[in-house]
Amino acid sequence: MRAYSILQLPDGTKLAYEVLGSDYKGASVPLVYVGGMTTCRGDSEKVSSLVAKHRQVLIYDHRGMGDSRAREDDPFTIETLARDLLSLIQHLQWSEVALCGHSMGGTVVQSLLFLPFHRTNPTPLPFRVTHVALVCTSFRPNPEPYGLKLPKRPKGPLTPEIIRETVRLSLLPALDPEWFASEGNQKRIEELIDRAFIGRPVKTLLQQKRAASQYDFTGFHSHLSPDTQFMIIHGELDQVAPFTNLQGFLTRIPWARVVPVGDGPGSLPNLRFGHDWIEYFDPQVWCGVFEAFLQTRRKEKAVL
Repeated sequence: MRAYSILQLPDGTKLAYEVLGSDYKGASVPLVYVGGMTTCRGDSEKVSSLVAKHRQVLIYDHRGMGDSRAREDDPFTIETLARDLLSLIQHLQWSEVALCGHSMGGTVVQSLLFLPFHRTNPTPLPFRVTHVALVCTSFRPNPEPYGLKLPKRPKGPLTPEIIRETVRLSLLPALDPEWFASEGNQKRIEELIDRAFIGRPVKTLLQQKRAASQYDFTGFHSHLSPDTQFMIIHGELDQVAPFTNLQGFLTRIPWARVVPVGDGPGSLPNLRFGHDWIEYFDPQVWCGVFEAFLQTRRKEKAVL
């Protein structure tokens, strides 16, 4: 079992977290990875462990997930999750951070950035956000938030085989049909099914689904500063957050750049990937994308 730390919040919530890349403390701006709905902190390991060879990387479990704990009467909103993230970064005493938010994690990142402009409880951020990567996420609630479609329970005894098949079907929206049907990916699918039974309580998943359908960012993007670099990463095969969200973000954050596509360093081969982006391309490709982006400076003109 991998070692982790716990931050206990005043309301009793316990957040489990790890800081990878301790050898690079102070060498570069640390990256905070904020996972999406249903995810635990280890799910990003294929990429986060590589980025941690260049800088510190914070990974953590949302309240109620993995090794984190939540109150029985947890309010559970996107803002609550954003304030959890604020508490974690404050606890680590980082003065500058880069943020990467995937799916629901992208809305949590946006909510964090909007806290200073909160309508009733404005909260300044005691650190500077240098870069933000928004991955397969949204700026407004989807009709079916983040693809959490729990298949109907079949009639009859709930056997282990039926449970595994139900979990298998629940993975479909996050991965495109061709990937899912590929013979070469069947072993990985079984690994993802096994993973789904560890640290992902159904109660918390339903709370996440509700929270992801009830936020409102109307008017807040205009408060963002061009001093913060933004990169939008979105796959054409995303069945959860529509690909049109990419253009929606560019409209709301005009200086944002789209992840480069091509053969050069820091680029993706193409945009043909689904919602669970980490399952596509070699992890080194993703590491190169993040490192190239994190090395950009605000004086550079954004490439759209």
